[in-house]
Amino acid sequence: MASDATIEQLGRLIGFDTTSRNSNLDLIDYVETYLATFGIACERTPDASGAKSNLFATIGPAERPGYVLSGHTDVVPVDGQDWTYPPFSMSRADGKLFGRGACDMKGFLAVSLALVPEMVAAKLAAPIHFAFSYDEEVGCIGVRDLLAELLKRPVRPAGCIVGEPTSMQVVIGHKAKRSLRLCAHGLAGHSSRAPECVNAVEYAAELVTRTTAIGRRFAASGPRDPLYDIPFSTAHVGVFRGGSAVNIVPSEATVDLEFRTLPEDDLAGIVAEISRAAAELSEEMRARDAGSGITVEQISEIPGLAMAPEDDIVTLAKRFAGRNDHAKVAYGTEAGLFVEIGRIPTVVCGPGSIGEAHKPDEFVTEDQLAKCEDFVRGLIRHCEG
Repeated sequence: MASDATIEQLGRLIGFDTTSRNSNLDLIDYVETYLATFGIACERTPDASGAKSNLFATIGPAERPGYVLSGHTDVVPVDGQDWTYPPFSMSRADGKLFGRGACDMKGFLAVSLALVPEMVAAKLAAPIHFAFSYDEEVGCIGVRDLLAELLKRPVRPAGCIVGEPTSMQVVIGHKAKRSLRLCAHGLAGHSSRAPECVNAVEYAAELVTRTTAIGRRFAASGPRDPLYDIPFSTAHVGVFRGGSAVNIVPSEATVDLEFRTLPEDDLAGIVAEISRAAAELSEEMRARDAGSGITVEQISEIPGLAMAPEDDIVTLAKRFAGRNDHAKVAYGTEAGLFVEIGRIPTVVCGPGSIGEAHKPDEFVTEDQLAKCEDFVRGLIRHCEG
């Protein structure tokens, strides 16, 4: 079962409402104060407003390559969800620990913090770093600045573990993601005069149809990778807004969509394809009204992760996890950014199931936290040399 120290840390972390729309500074202040009691200095990289910050800390010899334990501090909203337990106060029942962020991903942060005394007591030949970020849930925003700072250092970490919930399975790959917002601007009018107007909803619907066709193409004839839970690239329309009354030709419509692609698919090419479709439809709209058209805006982008099974960080993570298998997942993480921006070999491995994330009564089991403790202790032994 999980240690009392881990459970105590998890309770403290859940107690901070770090929903992405809020500041995370109270949690960062707590972690910084806690680490200071062990003589560990922390560095912050704040956002432009100063209301949020990443935190980076090093235990052991900073002049040598070490390993990063990485996780995000923000959580998704609880608005509209029916919780049995208070979401921002940890509850314990039947070997489960409930609360927003319990598995995604404050459980991993709690284990990391709980084992700081053991890290400090060990004679580390290689350092262990903490990288705690903000705004992962809204586009992996904060970690980019943290990684830019790491690039300036003379010594680069040898590897990174991003502790997203994987049920402690080592994940070596995840899909790339690009989210777009398409805004159609037409010409309004009375519905009886529809042919004289430019219907923004109808043109936006054309783009929904084309996005759906791309998704069907992925499923029917696109590349396959059986290690993924969804073994092909996907296209998804999540939001469609437009119109106010049936007898008014709508002048505005908005579509939010995303593509999640395997490394073998050309994500930039897919985005270019939908952008060309928007441009073609815009020309048709402008032929009827010069002020009409469609704009394409990128909402977020997350690079994919593609580590080779024989990479050192993969071999080490499997040893720490006590298992020989590995997997790939459809959801995105900060791991791809650690590789792309930070040039740090990275895997994803953490306690809890992604199936419990973002739900009411989110939980992590004590057994999963105990396995994560064993994992981190394996890392400590490895860094002792």
